[in-house]
Amino acid sequence: MKKYRCTVCGYVYDPEKGDEDSGIPPGTAFEDLPANWCCPVCGAEKDAFEAVD
Repeated sequence: MKKYRCTVCGYVYDPEKGDEDSGIPPGTAFEDLPANWCCPVCGAEKDAFEAVD
């Protein structure tokens, strides 16, 4: 599973860690995040993220 970086603040979503503060369990792929999920640091929407190689 790929990691994704917020282009606004630089936060990296790591699917192996999830986003437990937002109720996203570890092992959740970025593509499987709810449409209304946003960056836990700056609040940017999912479309502000880009895949990290």
